[in-house]
Amino acid sequence: MRKILKAILPFGFKANGIACGLKKTGKLDLALLYSEFPAIACAKFTTSSIIAAPLVVSKQHLKVARDFRAVIINSGNANCFTGKAGIKDALLTARYLAEKLKIPTRSVLVNSTGIIGKRLDILKIKKMIPELVQGLSTAGIVKAQKAIMTTDTFAKEISLTLRIGSGEIHICAIAKGAGMIAPNMATVLCFIMTDAAITSKALDKALSGAVDKSFNCISVDGCMSTNDTVLALANGVAGNVPISGGKALAFFSNAIETVCLELARMVILDAEGATKFIQIDVVQAKNWHQARRVALNIANSALFKTAIFGENPNFGRVVAAIGASGIKIREDQLKIRLGSLKSKQVRLWVSLSCGKAKCTVFTSDLTPRYIKINAAYN
Repeated sequence: MRKILKAILPFGFKANGIACGLKKTGKLDLALLYSEFPAIACAKFTTSSIIAAPLVVSKQHLKVARDFRAVIINSGNANCFTGKAGIKDALLTARYLAEKLKIPTRSVLVNSTGIIGKRLDILKIKKMIPELVQGLSTAGIVKAQKAIMTTDTFAKEISLTLRIGSGEIHICAIAKGAGMIAPNMATVLCFIMTDAAITSKALDKALSGAVDKSFNCISVDGCMSTNDTVLALANGVAGNVPISGGKALAFFSNAIETVCLELARMVILDAEGATKFIQIDVVQAKNWHQARRVALNIANSALFKTAIFGENPNFGRVVAAIGASGIKIREDQLKIRLGSLKSKQVRLWVSLSCGKAKCTVFTSDLTPRYIKINAAYN
């Protein structure tokens, strides 16, 4: 398996990103990912009870369509809490793009990120779709990556090449996310493209496992968004024997997990206002779910996170967070080890002494800079 921290599109994919005027800064804000051949798709969405209009549309398309060709993403506006008008705008976005690409509307998936509660300016998007389509290229993934960013300070991208059987399979993924990061679906937009031939069931299984161990194991502020999406497209251009199970699926699943873990780490490295990257390892738990519960309770503790920012080795913050997680544990079972707080990467190790399961969660410190960024965000 070869890993490159750069977006290199798999065979059969093109992309582009342009500025359509949704961002007042004039920066890129409209992205397109396109497969020249029909692709299967699966996705994992936010578990919030309030979801953005584009997610409503994408969920509908995923239910009724078998082949997908395009994903269109805008930043600068979440198109959420916009009622029936928001759903109409999301549908129109898909329709306008489908007409230009000469494909069915249901073959288009839609996503948005940005301010909640403001109606999307659909006319700006409609006007720029011809230019968006005309500029499609393999090199366009660079612009597409920039176009999905909001408060991100750097591009989050990765490409993998792996050999299954006698042929090579390529995977490319881009993501955005820096604030409002919490499971379950860590306020992230992530788009994974592969030229692998794989069944829908196998792709969904691989993505589910990868997301649980990556994006559902990170937290910046414990705040869940309404637009969170991890979407995978597979167009089969690699021509391998279709992956459906066995060793081939295990190998492919490991590659998808590697991709998601790398991007999840990047999200925490780019956490709003952060000065510390924190890795929390909870070990010797009864099961993975218990370990994850404890790790996330620590990761979401404002007292713990501010103590790390202040380089204050206050074990009481950790003990309190573990106790508040709801698990039953005796004091003599608990073992805690905290790495150097002077380092930019801090590691916390917690043993529950009641089993063999473990889970790793990534988080960041909580700083005055985080407050300043979000106090001004509107």
